Amino acid sequence: MNKHHESTGRAGEQQITLRGPAELADALPYLMGFYPNDSVVMVALHGGRGRFGGRLRLGIPQAPGEWGPVADQLAECLVSGSERREGRPDAIVIFLCQDSPDGSGGQLAMERLRPFAQRLRTACGALDVPVLEALCISDGRYWSYCCPDTRCCPDQGNPLAMPGTTVMAAAAAYAGVHVRGTLRDMEARLQPWRTPAAVTAQEEALDRAGPALIPRLLDERAKGEVAAETLRLARTLMDRIEETQPAPPALSDAGDDQLIGSDEAAAVILGLQDRETRDKAAAWMEGAEAQAALRLWRTLARRCVGPYGEHAAAPLTLAGWVSWSTGDEPGARVALALALRADPDYTFAQLLHRACNEGLDPEALRRCLREAADEGTSPDARAVEAVMDPAADRVAPSLRVRRVRPLPDGGRRRGRAHRLPGAERVKASPDSPRPWTSAAGRRSREARRYGRRGSRARR
Repeated sequence: MNKHHESTGRAGEQQITLRGPAELADALPYLMGFYPNDSVVMVALHGGRGRFGGRLRLGIPQAPGEWGPVADQLAECLVSGSERREGRPDAIVIFLCQDSPDGSGGQLAMERLRPFAQRLRTACGALDVPVLEALCISDGRYWSYCCPDTRCCPDQGNPLAMPGTTVMAAAAAYAGVHVRGTLRDMEARLQPWRTPAAVTAQEEALDRAGPALIPRLLDERAKGEVAAETLRLARTLMDRIEETQPAPPALSDAGDDQLIGSDEAAAVILGLQDRETRDKAAAWMEGAEAQAALRLWRTLARRCVGPYGEHAAAPLTLAGWVSWSTGDEPGARVALALALRADPDYTFAQLLHRACNEGLDPEALRRCLREAADEGTSPDARAVEAVMDPAADRVAPSLRVRRVRPLPDGGRRRGRAHRLPGAERVKASPDSPRPWTSAAGRRSREARRYGRRGSRARR
């Protein structure tokens, strides 16, 4: 197999050579910045020496029937994205990372994923880009789907190197590159609460806040007051968080949760559903206030419980933006991916996710937000979209919540519920109320719906 080169610092600073599947498998966490659980990772290679280029990650679809379409989309996305940045890739490396359910051994997981690996190889080949290596990493071992030689790639797989004992680990440590734990751990810091008592208390607070706040968000004359109130409260919560001593992530998250009351969280969460307010909050992106803002957005994302899960798109996008702005690209990608999982049509998250993955410099957007903050205005939607997506050929409308016009028959608008592909509709009994049809939840979704742009960003 060919040698591959990966830079662990700035261009030309330091390069190391990876030889064979063992060193490729060991390098994966350093390429991504975390250990990618339940993920398919594809990395582009350039030139005769196999220099690493663009990379992408996606959760492995559970249903084998989705593997074919997903493989085609992933191959197209990686190749087209590489062409925009560094030119068409000369080859691709694939990683399938999934542990066995009971930890009994990864060979069964490897065999189960073999058809997916084959579909990925076929999809890349159809674009005239060969797959140089396809590895399965499971339960501390790795297998090659490309090497038929059982002397180097036995049926039982090969053990992964001990962490910190390889050339890649030494080079990464020297360059200051750190692995932030597993993808599952990183997502857990941003996912909604699951403790029943805490979930109930927060959901009730959101239900109370909605009837009073959402009509004001939909009123052009009153929504400016709501924006000012939201930003003042958010700043107060940031100051409260900033006063606490630094702690390990788990302790820090638990402490932040205790610092913020349910009603306070509800007010800021609902206020951030207005795009203009959210864009002003995005200006807290650098310096000392950036870390306090990031902790606040994480805390609010964890408070988007029950039928309010879609509301998490705003704080998750802000968390992703602050992470990217402060140099934490792995954290940014995780937060933005969760934001798009909460609301696949959330345009700001789409643009940030694409820009982060394509290696754009966040300074252009920081400059735009600084100028708006200095002038005391909201960032112009067209300017923001031009910065994040310069190739766009559409004109973005204003970042404002549109006035709701009454329906002719006196009916009531209803927000659109997002359903996962293949999900079945469940008909509720007449006596069982649906949790997402409460007045507060419905009106809150209306605010987001009428604040959403009519046109979607390109995928």
